[in-house]
Order: sequence, then structure tokens, then C-alpha cells
Amino acid sequence: MYGDPALPQDFVSLPYANPDAPKGGRIVTGNTGGFDSLNPFTLKGTAPWQLRFMGYESLMGRSYDEAFTLYGLLAESVEVGPNRRWVEFTLREEARFSDGAPVTVEDVIWSFEVLGREGHPRYRGFAKQTEEIRQTGARSLRITFNTEDRELALIAGLRPILQKAQFDGVDFANFTGLPIGSGPYVVDDFEYGRAITLDRNPDYWGRDLPLRRGTNNIDKVQIEFFGDATVLFEAFKAGELTVLREDNAEKWETQYDFPAAVRGDVIQSQISHKKPSRITGLVMNTRRPPFDDIRLREALMQAFNFEFINDTLTGGRQPRVTSYFSNSELAMQAGPATGKTRDLLMPFADQLPPEALEGYALPVSDGSARNRKGIRRAMKALEEAGWTVQEGTLTKDGKPLSFNILLRQGSGDTRAIVDLYIQALARLGITAAIETIDNAQYEARQAEFDFDMTYFRRDLSLSPGNEQRYYWGSQAADTNGSPNLMGLKSPAADAMIDALLTATEREDFLAAARALDRVLTTGRYVIPFYQFNLSRIAHSKNLHFPAATPIYGDGVWFMPEVWWYQEN
Repeated sequence: MYGDPALPQDFVSLPYANPDAPKGGRIVTGNTGGFDSLNPFTLKGTAPWQLRFMGYESLMGRSYDEAFTLYGLLAESVEVGPNRRWVEFTLREEARFSDGAPVTVEDVIWSFEVLGREGHPRYRGFAKQTEEIRQTGARSLRITFNTEDRELALIAGLRPILQKAQFDGVDFANFTGLPIGSGPYVVDDFEYGRAITLDRNPDYWGRDLPLRRGTNNIDKVQIEFFGDATVLFEAFKAGELTVLREDNAEKWETQYDFPAAVRGDVIQSQISHKKPSRITGLVMNTRRPPFDDIRLREALMQAFNFEFINDTLTGGRQPRVTSYFSNSELAMQAGPATGKTRDLLMPFADQLPPEALEGYALPVSDGSARNRKGIRRAMKALEEAGWTVQEGTLTKDGKPLSFNILLRQGSGDTRAIVDLYIQALARLGITAAIETIDNAQYEARQAEFDFDMTYFRRDLSLSPGNEQRYYWGSQAADTNGSPNLMGLKSPAADAMIDALLTATEREDFLAAARALDRVLTTGRYVIPFYQFNLSRIAHSKNLHFPAATPIYGDGVWFMPEVWWYQEN
């Protein structure tokens, strides 16, 4: 989208892959929760998230050392029209599904149509921006757009391609079986809710592509499911898993002294990155009163004693998320909005909190358990919103303020954070209770926006674009299954997303991203937790990864995509 691709036409492999990595071995990782579907492309059921990345190819693929560049995968060539109003792909003749059938233009067109019509809501926005998809040759097709949006050509390149023939007479939206893929791995065995094993496909058609050289090296990937993070950690200590991501810095420093680690059979590796640190915390459902009142949300933010919680649970080792794009150049700048960022925000000045233009920072406590200043600031905001304390209970119009915080079973560290938060809320006369439910119910309740407050995590990239409509756009607020959990309907946010999508210069893109960050952060929709600006991965000494890491760090694509197995 901006400038030229970093890699030359004759590149041998991705810069962070080892083209000489050996093939073989296995990796055993763990998920919390469960799964009742093998189809990751619909809203029906819950599928292991790894399936999408390991079993299915798209027309183009990413280099995770570049934010806005794609390279040919199923497609051998790509052409874009004037103003990027259309994109044309030509398929590789050798592209095959795992059953040996060729990937055809008919499969590609059908995949775009069925995902746009019956797929998960994340795929449907693209369909509405498409004017026409038509075959232009034996192995080529053209997609014409009805919207001015420079990113659409890239999104088209990243859509998963499925096999049309498999779904002849099948209800795709309610299909929970396994779609046939064209990726490097195929499912070997599974037990719903318990485990799934994927094998590297020795006949994978794309194994010699430069984009794939040195990747997908491990023969067998096994994913075990556990009720909670504590049990998962114990399984890793016992050697049942060979790799584990650790999000808690305190635990990383103090609890990795079990025998396998002491012997050197388990290695602790740290991988840095330059992407946004992700927004993680507790989200408030503004579709429901009283969370539709920003003064109430401000009070709940002030009552969250991050410094005390951080010191208690991580030894103060993990910095706080400071905004939605924190830890990256896309993050809002300190102080008042200036330049093009200010120009974008000014037309909405009367709709936004003053801090969006004047500058904003999250509340900071003195680190004590009582957090007296924070509680006083919270009480002031509550009084402005019409709340008063009557006999120790916060009330308004005779009704006490009480709500539930929805968590998944086995929430681990999140449960500990919320327990401390509830104690702070009680000092304000607010009654909050944890509601813990199983994985299937949790996914369904979030999809239907049936909660007061719940855990929230959103990984954001260095190339934010159309997915931002899905995350924060007004239309997504009423779309079941969308990640707009807060119910945000903001003309300002919609306009900033539009500015992102139409920017032709990087300076304009950065201004739009920083303006969007200001709208989201000052809206007080999420009470942020920790930054994750460093990946901590404990793993078997027989698992290795390249010394060079991309700007995106490890991510879902780095482990196990460019890892390999080699006994020491």
C-alpha cells in the first residue's frame, strides 16, 4: 500500500525463516476452554483458532516483517487497477487442496460469495464493498469494488479459499465438520473438547515457494485443551506439553524452577516486537445503563487500582496498556492533539470528551491498597452522574448500583485481578460479582452481547484497516458475533476509520490511527490491564527458532510456523 515491497522478486525465503531448517519432530501446545466445531469460518460453534492459520491458504500471504505488503501464495500474480478500484489474481497451476484436487477460479469465487453470505461476521463487510467478481481467464479472476478503499485489494488477497465441491448440498453456515484446505497441515485426529492433532502434509503443493521455504518444519502439531490455565501450567511442568506462552512476568521469574527447567530440558526464551501491545482489560457494555454514561465509566476507571494490582500480582514487572495502539508509532501522542490528527478530530469536538483534543492519560494511583485519591476522584464522577451513597450503598433514583463481571472458567490471572477490583468497588458502595461460565456459554454470551462487564482482548496490527470497522464501527455494534463488545456507535470513530482506509500517504495514515486511538481511549470503554510488549515462551530444548525475528515478534504465525525440532 505504501512504497515498494521490501523483498526482491527473486527472494529465497522470508527474512526471519531458516531455509535450511530440518523437518520432523512434534510440538505439543495447550489451549484453555474447549471446542465443538472444526469449521473456523462460521459463527456456529467454537473451533480451535490454530486451524485457520495452519490448514488453509489464501491468494496471497504476509511477510511479518512488513505491515502493508503481501506476496503471492495461491496466486502467482496480482494486478490492481487505477485507484485500486479492482484487483485481478491469476492462480498457480500447481495449487492443490489436501485431497489432491486443483484450486480453481470457481473455488475462489464461491469462497468469496459463501463467506460473504453465510460465513462468520468478520467476512461479511468485504462482500458489501464488492461490486462484482468474475472469471477473466482459465486461471484468473477480477474483483471490482464499489467503495473507495485502498486496503480492499489486500483483504481480497487474505481471504481463505475453500473447496466448492465439498459443500454441494451442504448448509455451510451450520457445518461444524472439517472443511478441506490447501494449507501445509491436515487434521489427523481429534476428540471434541479435549485434543486435536495436525500432521504436516508431505504432499503440500506450496512447500518449495519462497514464501514457504523454511516454514512449517514440524511434522506433528498436537493441541491439548484444559479447563484452566493452572492445570495447563501443571501439564507443561509434567512434560505433557512442549511449549507454553507465559503472560505473567512475576510467574516467569519465580515459578519456572521445576525439575525439567533446572535440568535444562526446558528453555525460557523472550522475543520482542514492535507491534501494538494489544488492548487487554475489562470492557463495559454501553448498550446497557448505567454503562452508557461516560461519567460512570470514568468512575469505574478511577476505582481500578492498577499500580496496586500490578505490584501484587506481577511484582510491578509489567507496564500498563496506555492506549489501544500503545507500544507502537500508531499510538496517540502525549499532550494536546496537533497537526493532521487535530484536523481530523475538530469536526467532532462537540461529540467527544474534551481530553480527545486536550490530551489524556489513564489514572495513576499511589500504589497503596486504599487508593484514596482514586476513590475520591471516582466518587466525584459518580456524584456528577447523580449517584449518592445511602447507608453504604451507591444508589440513583432509589436503585443500587450492582453488576456482574462475566469470566470464562479457568480465567486464572484475570480472576485474581477482578477479585482485587471488586474489593475496590465495594469501597464506593458498588456491588460487583463474578459470573463464571464454561467456554461454550462464554462464547455465546459475548456473541450476543449478554453481559454487563467482561474480559476483553484485541490484538491490533501495524496495518489497521477494514477490520477496524468490525472492531469499533457503528454497524458492528448491533451485529451478533462482532468484536465491538462495548457497543460503540461513534460518528467520530467511523470517520477516523474512513480516514485510515482512504489515506494515500503514510503521514495521513499515521494521523488517522492516532486520532482513532484518541477517540477509543478517551471514551473510557475498556479498563486496561498489562502491556504485552515482550513474548515469554518456555519450550523444550529440542524446539528451536531463528535468531532473526520480524517486527511482529512471535505472533501466531511465528510459533510454530518457523520453528523446528532438533534433538540436542
